[in-house]
Amino acid sequence: MGEVIGFAVLIVVLVAFVIIYNSLVQRRNQVKNAWAQIDVQLKRRIELIPNLVETVKGYADFEQKTLQQVITARNSAMSAPSTATGQATADSALSGALRQFFALSEAYPDLKANASFLNLQEELSNTESRIAYARQFYNDAVLAYNNAIATFPSVVLASIFKFSEVDSFAATDSEKIVPKVQF
Repeated sequence: MGEVIGFAVLIVVLVAFVIIYNSLVQRRNQVKNAWAQIDVQLKRRIELIPNLVETVKGYADFEQKTLQQVITARNSAMSAPSTATGQATADSALSGALRQFFALSEAYPDLKANASFLNLQEELSNTESRIAYARQFYNDAVLAYNNAIATFPSVVLASIFKFSEVDSFAATDSEKIVPKVQF
């Protein structure tokens, strides 16, 4: 009778072990998938920028310095490390350059009326929304994963199998500044 109880306890422990381990793997894979979604949207934005630059080049008196800042920020984003911190920094620089770019475009009525420019501006705006949503999804997945590897009893398996904490996609200092609006 004692052997049966011992065997039953062993089976329960093994089943719990498998369930917890599989849960950790699923959460880690969800974080990887969420990161891939951010990466897809960042690449989509990077691919739109050359078309935008070509469209604007036709307007010879357009701010060349601003155009160069967008190109430089795009190149930096392309070579940024594929980590939450590295991508956040590059993403912030690119977003800032694009904001400045579109603010300056307001002074060029012909450019603002250009159908290609308007389509690209709309595509970039939609992509920015997708990036924001992908960041939120990623951060939610990271929170669930980090909580899972830090709570008992999964913390025991997490440490045995080297599941490590993942960084969230945080806003950079320049993104935390609230714009001043005056009327």
